[in-house]
This record gives sequence, C-alpha cells and structure tokens, in this order.
Amino acid sequence: MPDVDLDFADDRRDEIIDYVKNKYGGESRVSQIITFGTMAARGVIRDVGRVLNIPYGEVDKIAKMIPLEASTLAEALESTPELREIEQKEERNKLLIETAKILEGLARHASTHAAGVVISRDDLINYTPFYKDAKGKIATQYAMASLEAVGLLKMDFLGLRNLTVIEQTLKLVKETQGEEIKLRDIPLDDKKTYDLLKHARTVGVFQLESSGFRDLLRKMEPGEFEDVIALMALHRPGALNSGMTDDYIACKKGLREVDYSHPRLEPILKETYGTILYQEQVMRIASELGGFTLEQADDLRRAMGKKIPEIMAEQRQAFLAGASKNGIKEKKANDTFDLMAHFAGYGFNKSHSAGYALISYRTAYLKANFPIEYMAALLSSETGDTDKIALYIRECRKMKIKVRPPDINRSLAHFTVEGKNIQYGLAAVKNVGEGAIASIVKSREKGEFSSLYDFCERVDSRLVNKKTIESLIKCGAFDSLKKERALLFATLDKALGAAQQVQRDRSKGQTSLFEEFEKDEKFRGAYEEVEEWPENKRLAHEKEVLGLYLSGHPLARFERELKRYASTSTSELSSLEDGEKVSIGGMIEGLRTKNTKNGKRMAFLQFEDLEGSVEVIVWPEAFRKFGGEIKSDLLALVKGRVDRSGEQAKVISEEIIPLSQMRKQLAQSIHIRVSTAGLTEDVLLNLKDVLLDHKGKCPAYLHLETIHHGEVTIELGPPQFLIGPSDKLISEVERILGEESIWFN
Repeated sequence: MPDVDLDFADDRRDEIIDYVKNKYGGESRVSQIITFGTMAARGVIRDVGRVLNIPYGEVDKIAKMIPLEASTLAEALESTPELREIEQKEERNKLLIETAKILEGLARHASTHAAGVVISRDDLINYTPFYKDAKGKIATQYAMASLEAVGLLKMDFLGLRNLTVIEQTLKLVKETQGEEIKLRDIPLDDKKTYDLLKHARTVGVFQLESSGFRDLLRKMEPGEFEDVIALMALHRPGALNSGMTDDYIACKKGLREVDYSHPRLEPILKETYGTILYQEQVMRIASELGGFTLEQADDLRRAMGKKIPEIMAEQRQAFLAGASKNGIKEKKANDTFDLMAHFAGYGFNKSHSAGYALISYRTAYLKANFPIEYMAALLSSETGDTDKIALYIRECRKMKIKVRPPDINRSLAHFTVEGKNIQYGLAAVKNVGEGAIASIVKSREKGEFSSLYDFCERVDSRLVNKKTIESLIKCGAFDSLKKERALLFATLDKALGAAQQVQRDRSKGQTSLFEEFEKDEKFRGAYEEVEEWPENKRLAHEKEVLGLYLSGHPLARFERELKRYASTSTSELSSLEDGEKVSIGGMIEGLRTKNTKNGKRMAFLQFEDLEGSVEVIVWPEAFRKFGGEIKSDLLALVKGRVDRSGEQAKVISEEIIPLSQMRKQLAQSIHIRVSTAGLTEDVLLNLKDVLLDHKGKCPAYLHLETIHHGEVTIELGPPQFLIGPSDKLISEVERILGEESIWFN
C-alpha cells in the first residue's frame, strides 16, 4: 500500500481525525495506532533497581554513568570504566546490571502513535485487536509495521506547528493592523522575502533555521521560488556529501559551464543547471530517452534507490533498448544510465520539496513583512520549550523588537503584540498553569492590580497558589507595581494571610477592616524591609522560572572586554572555514562528560553567548589541562578551532579561561581616555591615587582628547605605573572620568 503523509496545523489535527472517522465509516473502520516504548539503557537500570529495592540514590548514580550516546548497556560498559568497576564492586550491582541487560529493549509501555491513522473498508476488528488506554482512547493493538503487513492503509496525519504559526500570525496582523491576508494571495516574488533569504536571517523560518541551511542560503542566494524548491532537495546528506550541492551552486552562479551530456536532457535538466536533483527528473529521462512508461520509470527509480545489482542490470538493458529505438547511441545511453544511477540515490521528490518550500517561503514572507506579529506567534507556539523561547527572544533583539517581561497587569496566556513590542505570555512562566492565568485575567477585568495585597485578595487562591506567585515575582511580573522583587518575596506570606482573612469575611457577608482602609497606603503597603537581590541572584531567579535571562545577562558586564578578546560570536561560526582559529566568550549552559575507548575523560559543553549557543568539544588532552575549571554556569573564554564536519558548526577547545581571570591572563596594557575640556588638577590627582592603588604588570597609557591637537597618547612611566586590571579599577576610574573611559588591550 502507498505511504501517505499529510500535514495539518497541530492545534486542529484532532478535527481531521474526527472528520476521517465520520467520512469512512466511524471508529470501527478508522483508528489511531499503538506504539510501544521500550526499556532503554538508563530507564531499565532504574526499573530493575526499583524491583530489587536498591535505594534510588544509588540506582540513579549508576544510571547517570551511562553515556547518552550509548545505544546499549553493553556499549556503555565497554566505554565507561567506572561503570565496569561498580558492576564488579558489589554482587548487588552485578545482579542489577545483568538483569537489566536481559530486559533491555523489551516493550515497557504502550501509547498512541503521534501521527499514524489506519483506514479500512471493513471493520478493523476483522484484522487487528484493539487497545484502550487509561483515558479510554482506542487504538489498534498492532503497531504500524504489522498493520502494513496485513494490507491495511496506514496514513500519517502530522501536526505541523508552523502551519499554526502562520494561522496565528495572520490573525494578529488583522487584529493589530486591520489587514486581512489570504495565504493564496502572498506573492512568490516578494523582494523583502528574498533579501531575508539571501542574508540567511532565517531563525524561526520553517526548515531553514539550522546553521547548515543558513550557510547554504548564503552560498546559493535564492532569487526565485524555484530556488527555494531546489534548496529543500540540496540540503540532504546524499546531495551534500556527493558534491551535487556544490556543482549546482557553481553552475547557477555561472562559475562552471552547464553540461547536459545530451541535447534531449536540456529541457529536463535546465531548471536544475544540468544536475539530476529530483526523482521526477529520473522518471522523465527514462520515459523520454529510454521509452519507458511512467509506471516502468517509477520502477526504475525505486530500483536505482535500492541499487540491487540483478535488477539494475535488467533495467539497464531495457533502457539501452528503448534508447536505441530513439536514435541514441549505446555509449551515450550507457553514460546517461550511469548518470541517472549516480544521482537517483540522492534525488528527492520534487512535489515534497515544493510543498515544504511553500511553507518555508510563507513563513519567511511573514517574518520579513510582519516581523512583530510573526515573532509573537512563533514564541507562543514554543511555550513549553525554554531553549526555543530563548533563541527567538535573542532573534527579536537582533530585529530590534523589544520583548517586555511578564506583567500581571498586561500579559495574557500567550505572547501578544503591543504596538512595536511583544508582551511576554504568562503560560511560558514555570508553575503558572492555565487555571491560574484564567483567574488573573478575569480578576483584572475589574481594574489593574495596585499592590501585592490587592493581587492576593482578588485572585482565586485555589488556582493561584503561593508557588505560582513566587514564580511571578521571580520573573518580574510584579515589577510594574514599583516594588523591589526581594521585598515582594519577603512580604508574600503576610499578603496571603491578609487576603485569606478578607475572603473569609466576605464569605460571611462582613466588611473587613482591610476593606475599610484599602485606600490607606500605610496600611496596604505593609512590606518587609529587606535588601534587594543582587543582580546575579535576580538573574538566577529569572533563569529558574523562565529558562532564560530576560532583564539582563551574566555576560553583560564583560561585554566590552569580550569585544576585544573574543574573535567571533556563536552566530558567526557558520560563516567561518573548517579549522579556523576562534575565541568565544560565553557561559557553560550544559555539561556532559564521558570516557573515550582508552578510558580518558573528555567533555561536551553547551556554550552560550549573547547571540546564541554552540557545542564545544573538550578532547582528553584539553580536559586534562582545564577540566578542573569546567562547571555549569561558568563564564569563560574558549579558544579553539571551528569544526564544520557535521551540519552544525562546533568548536574544538584548546584553552578555557574563566572570565574572572581573563583580564589578568590576557591584558597586556591599560588605556585611559581623558578629555582635557574642563579638566582640573583634582581629577588627575584622584586618578593617580586610584592607579597607584592597583599595582600589577601592565603598562598604562593616557589618551588625552584635546581641542586643538586631537588625541595625544602618553605612556605613564613604569615601574611606578605598572597596573593590575580588575573590576574595582574599572569602577573607580569610571567614577572619576565617566563610562567607557578605561579599556584593556
């Protein structure tokens, strides 16, 4: 039976399934399909440990020793000496691991397949038993492969998030600009869209946001819709590894002459510059040169894809015979068949390319022409994925779109458009559920919240509990009340207690003292006197409940130095050559260590800067030198080289320098800018005292900005003025001379 895949907006997939059930005979003939979760390496260790009554802490420690990339327990034991040592150390551990190896790979639980739907002309009960889950949903008890084996039609109804994003963007455009856009009316020759594609500003664009696709966009510079279709087929492992992609781009840009091999191939291959890019082209060549019927041509395409020698030999003879009837010489026919066979393994279905290209183009069009609405819809679609939200908020900053923090008086569940800004959605805050949001929004209909006390009194405490309010305080949702976060946090218990008393009195029909004095700021403003959280604590709380830093970033205070010591940023890596030396300043967001086959330790770091993130690989030699420095949340400068061997650019580290030591290790000289206009002797004497208090090894230079002679540079005489760089030095010099008056080289 054919394999049929259909894409729908992910928030309407259930409607499609209901429609198909009603159309084709009801639930007895249309059903979703079961899928089985299996016992994977880490999971089976935990399951067996539970049955053997081994303390969870011990079992969890053993499970975490299994490398994520290990596909089996046997592979994990081979690559991880610590795991082998634990197995041999205690009989109980040996029993745990041996039992887990026996059970590994067995079905652990059943669930409903995310896309599969089976349709039958007769009642399905004649072909498959059924399964009912805990919620009463029914699915076939046979999995997909078994259903296909008995001859049933299996279809994939895929919920595509990007279709929902497009739909939501169009709604937002109508709400904010009063413009109704119909998808079919979107022009396929929009200049803004192709400008966005040529410059690879495609973060958030369907299919095109990976570094590999962005690199290909820059090289290809698409200027028409056919280029976008070709792009989908060119960015595939076969095409990339075979050199097909490079050949296509070279011919497209006129750097290489197009060779059609035979005049009759030109009308078939002209659109792809002589490259056999699509499966349909293989079929047309077989039909027009070899005299194949379309059915025979499709069989040839399949045979070439599988490369079965016996079948290929038969097909070659049939093609040569047909080509001979069309007046094509045997050598040229053989060469053409070899060409087809070479490209058929990499060819892509053009109709598939065109369908995905259309979605890619439409999302690029909306981002280019309605950026605020598009980014708001995109952010809303990723509410549960903090990594994606962080990525798209960084993209908003690059696009000069301000994302306002969550606000109890402005935010709705999803991200919304407010003028030229985007308002953060409450659903993207940890511990804030749908019920809590509904209560906050409904209570706000009577007017904005005026204080923490007012908020606690008006919302439903059964839905908006203490943990929810703590999360809202931590992310800054109460900042519009003009009270410090630490103060609100310390006062929360008192506010909740007062609110409970008010609500109890109201339920009894009484007027409370609290209500009598609700306009008395002294009474309503009874807040605990505490110091505001330092910046690092405030940012840590934001990261905890939002998954990202919103009001600032720990790297921000090093931004000026990083501009001097870092050679590039994560967003620029994809444009660099393989092996190129780089230095990047950022923060270790994720850390994973493993043993090589030789038993040496190495690490994989998820490294984030102000523009994005990249994987940093620390091989054993570098790990031996710098492994003691590596830890999560470390701010560091990574020196190394670019690795372009995979789709995503990586960095192979050679040196890791904590940013706290960066100035001390890398600074070779200190420079101070002084404007002579209005300069007094007291200012210079204060500056002298500050410099003498910070002894070190770096020579210091004064850059005097004069009215008549421009900038004059003076070296302060060593050894008296050999200075040590530090945060304190920066703050003291800037207090005297102003911001950005001091820097290090």
